[in-house]
Amino acid sequence: MGRERLTWGLLLRLGILLTAVCLCIHIYLDMEWQRAPAAPEMERPTQSDQNRIKLVSAEAEEQDRTIKRRISYVRTLKKNTPGRRRRDGQEDPSPACCPPLRPHRKTPRWHIDLAPWASDSHSLEDEARRFLSYITTPQVSCSSVVGNKKAAQQGTSGPWAACLDPEYSLAHRVQSKHCRVYSFGLGEADRSLESTLARAGCDVHCFDPSLKKLHLQQAEMWLHRLSVDWRDPNPAIVAQRQYGNTKKLATILNDFGHRQVDVLKADMESAEWKILENLILEGVLDSVGQLLMELHLHWAGFEVGGDDPSVVRYWFSLLKELEHANFRLFHYHSDPAKPHLFLHKNVLNASSSYTLSWVNTDWKP
Repeated sequence: MGRERLTWGLLLRLGILLTAVCLCIHIYLDMEWQRAPAAPEMERPTQSDQNRIKLVSAEAEEQDRTIKRRISYVRTLKKNTPGRRRRDGQEDPSPACCPPLRPHRKTPRWHIDLAPWASDSHSLEDEARRFLSYITTPQVSCSSVVGNKKAAQQGTSGPWAACLDPEYSLAHRVQSKHCRVYSFGLGEADRSLESTLARAGCDVHCFDPSLKKLHLQQAEMWLHRLSVDWRDPNPAIVAQRQYGNTKKLATILNDFGHRQVDVLKADMESAEWKILENLILEGVLDSVGQLLMELHLHWAGFEVGGDDPSVVRYWFSLLKELEHANFRLFHYHSDPAKPHLFLHKNVLNASSSYTLSWVNTDWKP
């Protein structure tokens, strides 16, 4: 009995001791927690720091607004150009903005889009009637036409004519002395239009593969022993002609370091159809302000095949591609002295040669 009482006494003392130890530990931890330093308060920015933060924020907001403007402009690129007047004379309500960064070349295409047949019969007469009506019907008017000197003395604009209407950019480019003219021809071609534009301050380049010198300055113009083609020469084949040298227009522009041509004049003696096709397929027309070209209709032209109705349909399709590229016919001329031959026939009394002038209504240098 005494032994049990002693054991319980020891257990009681041990329990009291453990309780006291736990209480002391709890009190100690509580006191240490209270003495721990509070979390440091964030340092308030100085006035200079606040100004710096505002400046960075303003720059970020301005950059964000710039990105939004660019995205909006790309999405609305096909709409009317801001600040331009529409055809009805009303001001375009679109907000003013910077001009688009026009790519120098579009992605090349492989073939043109053929227009539908003029009739179900696919007859030559129907195709010829549609084609001739198209090339003899101006699509826009030009209040100021400059032509060759001899025709001007007779009170007409003559076969070659450029438009100096203030509605289009050439007049402003001439006034600012920043216009450029390319003229492609053979031999002693009529260059009175080129001389007129050169005297007005244009940078005029005449290309003639029959020249004996590579480059020659004559009066206000430059002459080059070079001509335009629908393909570049094969470097592995030596030129057969002594002075022969032809390149695609895109290659010539690149070689001369020119991005745009205000006036492109071409009399290519039946090579015009394939050259025009190349300009369309490679997207080079975006670099041309006005296109003056002589068309030869007495035969299909170089490397143009098919029966007669198909040939005329191909011709018409090329001109419709011009229209899709925002080119509008403003002048046409038919020489009455030329024979009336249309694919070696007399069709609708059509002439064998027509000189046409188009203006790129959407061209901004």
